[in-house]
Amino acid sequence: MFPDLTLTPKESVRLCALGLVAEKARRYSDLAGRTRQFISRMVGPSLDLMGSSIELLRYEGLVEAVDGKGMEDDALLAITETGQKELITLLTAPLRSGSDLTRLLVALKLRFLHLLPIDEQAEQAAILSDAVTTDRTRLMDLKRQEAESGSSAPLISWLELEISQAEARISWLADLSRKLG
Repeated sequence: MFPDLTLTPKESVRLCALGLVAEKARRYSDLAGRTRQFISRMVGPSLDLMGSSIELLRYEGLVEAVDGKGMEDDALLAITETGQKELITLLTAPLRSGSDLTRLLVALKLRFLHLLPIDEQAEQAAILSDAVTTDRTRLMDLKRQEAESGSSAPLISWLELEISQAEARISWLADLSRKLG
């Protein structure tokens, strides 16, 4: 984790892989493929994100081979108790605002939200809403400052678009919180 306890790119891959194997035991090749597919669809191909090995999860005791050995024989992998604890830690980590990694982590949190206890699901939805609200406030402040300094209309328009998207996310997360609460 970064010093502010937000997740590193490596940990986002770990979150994706652990979430997938927590849902059901998967073959090594299936887990690697699904992890790579989800990450690359969310943020595009990235060596920083895909440099982490699924096999490392086995060596760290987060997943275990239930038949076979690992990558070499495409073993069926299941999450361990230690892996389940790590998954909860990763799912409940705070987010940094405004990056592709944050976008990926929000998608991963929502993708695997059902793996948390129901009260923790509602709390995570509230935390996501707070993060988006903070982003909206930051964008509104920037828009005000830029408008006062006479910035170009395209920048102001783009900031308005970003603000409206943040407001839509806040509304969507409020609906999610009501459904979970």
